[in-house]
Amino acid sequence: MKFFTKEVQIALVAIIALVVLYYGMSFLKGLSMFSSTKNYCVAFENVSGLAASSPVYANGYKVGVVEKIEYDYDKPNRIIAILGLDKQMRVPVGSHAEIASDLLGNIKINLVLSDNPLQFIAVGDTIQGVLEQGLMSKVATMVPAIEAMLPKLDSILTSLNTLLADPALHNTLHNVEGMTANFNQTSLQLRNLSASLNHNVPSMMFKADSVLGNTQRLTANLSAIDVAEMTAKVNQTLANVEEMTRKLNSNEGTLGLLMRDATLYNNLSSTAADADSLLRDFKAHPKRYVHFSVFGKKDK
Repeated sequence: MKFFTKEVQIALVAIIALVVLYYGMSFLKGLSMFSSTKNYCVAFENVSGLAASSPVYANGYKVGVVEKIEYDYDKPNRIIAILGLDKQMRVPVGSHAEIASDLLGNIKINLVLSDNPLQFIAVGDTIQGVLEQGLMSKVATMVPAIEAMLPKLDSILTSLNTLLADPALHNTLHNVEGMTANFNQTSLQLRNLSASLNHNVPSMMFKADSVLGNTQRLTANLSAIDVAEMTAKVNQTLANVEEMTRKLNSNEGTLGLLMRDATLYNNLSSTAADADSLLRDFKAHPKRYVHFSVFGKKDK
């Protein structure tokens, strides 16, 4: 009687299929069946979607997977996740594990390692677990503040719509457009003025140099003048004028007597009057003063 009958062969194929299926499912879940791992426990109050086969990362590198999740019925609000970490991985004392999720909703565990190079958590011990405040959690905490801002935002939008519908805004924009055109024209004029100045500046500088040269020559001429000698001459002239004025005010000299002696003035006036009378009589009767004879002078 054969041992490997048809029924035995069918049973062996079924067992092999079940084993392959089991290891295949484990492989697809990320569980390593042929490599040795070290198990650690992590205590959470809320696993927040964490499941078996979720990856475990340390500093962004995958170091293991979540092998199993158990609820601690003896201690409510306490869930134990059993981690299977690489055998080379050592967890320092003071480290903790965080449940995190990415933008696609994938759940993972991040090991936040402490700076303790001498003490390590023993295999099988419990690591403290926390729930990371990810992006969605932060957004959830911001929702009440956003809800409180919505009425104010609605009021702001209403005021903005009212402002945009105001005709004065359109007029203001039109005025701004006109001002912009004026600014452009002014800028063009300034540009032309600058070009004109750049063209005329050399000639202006030449004229300025000429004026400066004349000023320097004038300054040199003024420096060459003997101020002391000129001052002495001016003082001498003033002294002479003062002396002449003094003599005019005194009885010295003809002019002084003429100005101050009334008798001399009267005599001069009388002499001038006599001369004037004589001149008039000469004009009226010239024969009294001039005699002409054709035949010579008549003897008396």
